Amino acid sequence: MNHQNTIQLQQEAERFPEPEVIAPTELQEIEISLLIEGLYQMYGYDFRGYVKASLSRRILNRMKAERLPTVTALLEKVLHEQGYLERLLNDLSIRMTEMYRDPSFFAAFRERVVPLLRDLPEIRIWHAGCATGEEVYSMAILMLEEGLADKTRIYATDMNEKALAAAQTSAFPLKKMQQYTKNYLKAGGKKAFSEYYTTDHQYAYFSPHLEENLIFAQHNLVTDGSFNEFHVILCRNVLIYFDNDLQQKVHLLFHNSLAEGGFMGLGNKESLLFTPKGMKYEEFISHERIYRKV
Repeated sequence: MNHQNTIQLQQEAERFPEPEVIAPTELQEIEISLLIEGLYQMYGYDFRGYVKASLSRRILNRMKAERLPTVTALLEKVLHEQGYLERLLNDLSIRMTEMYRDPSFFAAFRERVVPLLRDLPEIRIWHAGCATGEEVYSMAILMLEEGLADKTRIYATDMNEKALAAAQTSAFPLKKMQQYTKNYLKAGGKKAFSEYYTTDHQYAYFSPHLEENLIFAQHNLVTDGSFNEFHVILCRNVLIYFDNDLQQKVHLLFHNSLAEGGFMGLGNKESLLFTPKGMKYEEFISHERIYRKV
């Protein structure tokens, strides 16, 4: 992929910040429910189990950005205007990520989990809801530094095709590298972070060598099933956007996809405690939300 296409994909991926808070009216709540049902019935995208408040804010912000009078007008565009579905899906996808996000998580993973993975003949890691891939490349570098890259396969999935395409460019804004370098060092990085990428005036392009063990694929946690058995599953700060019923459904998917003795990593606002599957795990590193299947 040439640099021009890389820049275009990354710029598109960066256009969707967390939406401002807009409270829907009672009528808009009805319209939003119809829009969500329409997405499911027409295209198979199931947002019915997402937390309604966050989803509503994103929908209302798209309505405002398009200068549409009603959510119903937004629904009409989704149903009848070619290419518009993708635009709305970009709004509804979760994009909050960065390299070595929560550095203490990666430091703990390196110190406590990696030693238990060393004896495996192969290591399969699933990053579910990987967005634009920053944490995927973070883990790829970590496993390389620990001498495990050759027997590690990292499966990176997301429901959003455009986010996946951006991730596959292995390019991230140069302006973010200073913060990412700080995160890397806090996470226990062993080299100069700049050794892993080259730059132009806008982007840092990570080494193609890192991509050799990465497999990117579209996968929807809401509607798709298990596709392999993994030794590590990472799904960090995604489940907080799901209601309780959908969370339990996804926890079942993860439990069925995780090998005995495998590790589950969640975000710092998420937990396996008090879930039906919680008894099937031990708190391996409780303050980092790393669990082990027992």
